[in-house]
Amino acid sequence: ENLPASREHDVKVQVRACALSWVDTKLLSEIRLKKELVPVGREISGVVLEVGSKVTFFQPDDEVVGILPLDSEESGVCEVILVHEHYLVPKPEKVCWAEAAGAVRDGLRAYTALHYLAQVSPGTSVLVLDGASPFGTIAIQLAQHRGAKVISTAHSLEDKQYLERLRPAGARVIDVSHGKIDVAESCLEETGGLGVDIVLDAGVRLYSAEDEPASKCQLLPHKHDIITLLGVGGRWITTERNLQLDPPDSHSLFLKGATVSFLNEEIWNLSNVQQGKYLDILWWPQLDEPIPLYEAKVSMEIVQKNQARKRQVIQF
Repeated sequence: ENLPASREHDVKVQVRACALSWVDTKLLSEIRLKKELVPVGREISGVVLEVGSKVTFFQPDDEVVGILPLDSEESGVCEVILVHEHYLVPKPEKVCWAEAAGAVRDGLRAYTALHYLAQVSPGTSVLVLDGASPFGTIAIQLAQHRGAKVISTAHSLEDKQYLERLRPAGARVIDVSHGKIDVAESCLEETGGLGVDIVLDAGVRLYSAEDEPASKCQLLPHKHDIITLLGVGGRWITTERNLQLDPPDSHSLFLKGATVSFLNEEIWNLSNVQQGKYLDILWWPQLDEPIPLYEAKVSMEIVQKNQARKRQVIQF
């Protein structure tokens, strides 16, 4: 209701859609941004209303999309917001408001993983675990766009059917929902025994089934499976922040000359060098139906409990 005073690099945006993403309170605490009230809804799309005196990238009436910084005092779930110009990029004309807000975070994650960390190139083989997730869907499309051969896992029959309908088609889908399929064996068979060049995980099991916390999804592969299916010179991009590699694990990676990289999606916001370098939205995101503003609180509770399978977007 009461916007702070506009600064010279600020852009005033009329928000048209805002995506709800899980709030990483542990990360906020680690970088000393822990506060009593944390604004939610950081991925926004909308129309520029006004620009500050030193704004050079935008003009009024421009359509934009972006991600609010971690230390933002404002929530994207509002009608008008002030954003520094470095956190915004032009919205492609053919992308609607909901798709723009819903795809920008996962698009950025996929691009960071495949371009900067894995350096994907034509002819490489890429395993995307849980390919029907919002992140997995975009990662598959980006890898195929780069000319890679893609293998993906599906956690249900519905996920498998969804992945098989993706365009461009061509990704090999492994259904792990029944627990009878050995992912490592399937990937080695698919690559003629050579192993996969790049693996993007969606979390991994670190221990045996009886020692694993109940919260860990048993559909996730064990870390040994991933090391087994990696090829020589392979690159494992992991989202598992507490990954523990024992000496035998490290030795196996050493023998293959393989590497492990950690995918921290917030690095773009934490590094001044990377600000303003968002990728254009080129993919079809995995979204739920847009929801009205009055359902935002309930939807955010579902997201925070990790019970939302698709990206939740509020439409204004």
